[in-house]
Amino acid sequence: MGRVAGPVTGGRDRTALEVVTGVDLSCREAVVTGGSGGIGFETARALAAAGARVVIAGRNRERGEAAAMELTALAGGGPVVFRHLDLASLASVRGWADRHNATGKPCHILVANAAVMAPPPARTEDGFELQFGTNHLGHFAFVTGLVPSLLRADGARVIVLSSSAHRRSDVDFDDPNYLARPYDRWQAYGQSKTANALFAVAFDARYAASGVTANAVMPGAIATGLQRHMSAAERSARGWPNAGWKTPEQGAATTVWAATAPELSGVGGRYLEDCSVAGPWRGEGPPPRGHYLPYAMDAGRADRLWALSERLTGIGERSPGD
Repeated sequence: MGRVAGPVTGGRDRTALEVVTGVDLSCREAVVTGGSGGIGFETARALAAAGARVVIAGRNRERGEAAAMELTALAGGGPVVFRHLDLASLASVRGWADRHNATGKPCHILVANAAVMAPPPARTEDGFELQFGTNHLGHFAFVTGLVPSLLRADGARVIVLSSSAHRRSDVDFDDPNYLARPYDRWQAYGQSKTANALFAVAFDARYAASGVTANAVMPGAIATGLQRHMSAAERSARGWPNAGWKTPEQGAATTVWAATAPELSGVGGRYLEDCSVAGPWRGEGPPPRGHYLPYAMDAGRADRLWALSERLTGIGERSPGD
């Protein structure tokens, strides 16, 4: 996946562009969901600067097309194009994946970056709770739908963005869509971020032997459009943002490291933070930096979530020969 001038490990303050210094992604195809703003934009920028042809996939066509033009001009490397995608619609996800697969192009890097955080109660086009449906099920259908393109690449990498918010909730396998229990928007966000991490574990277990690895990424606290459903008063009461938050350029660094670092070649099923591999936290209180709660990377829960996701989306597992 390209070459670097030296080892790229560790570093909370590293930026995405610093990570790709010396990296050559010429003739590589990358797809980034939610690439029109925030850390998705910076992820696409760094990958394109390293020479990749980048597709940003998102719901807002006007913003996406404008971002693609800006990214192409900024990158000075590979072109960036926009393709409409609504992760809250399984029909949109299926159509996008089918059209991409039909081109015969490989997908070397696939970044499941887009997310919605803490909205009022809402449901996707298919009736799923909006955060679980968009952040997890939409990406589950999207990534599994693109397996044929991933298998065409030589050592494809899937990066699924999780969050420290996974500590707010494990996945409720009996009622993930809040059909019976009261809706709690922060609990629902935490559940979706746990699901993102578990999906990376389950996907890697199924496809690593075929040359496609998957890792979960914790980007850090960053002020982006993700906070759009919070009022100014609520953000202020929570002390958001604060001086310890990362910039979008820093927030994208671990994603780009996961996508390009030679030391991660063939390495999957990990939880990454600050351009390093994080470890499980079994102590008291919330996990410190560089750690995750064990349930978010548990292989048994990952398999259970995979089966649930197949049932809810109606999308079965693709074998390497498909």
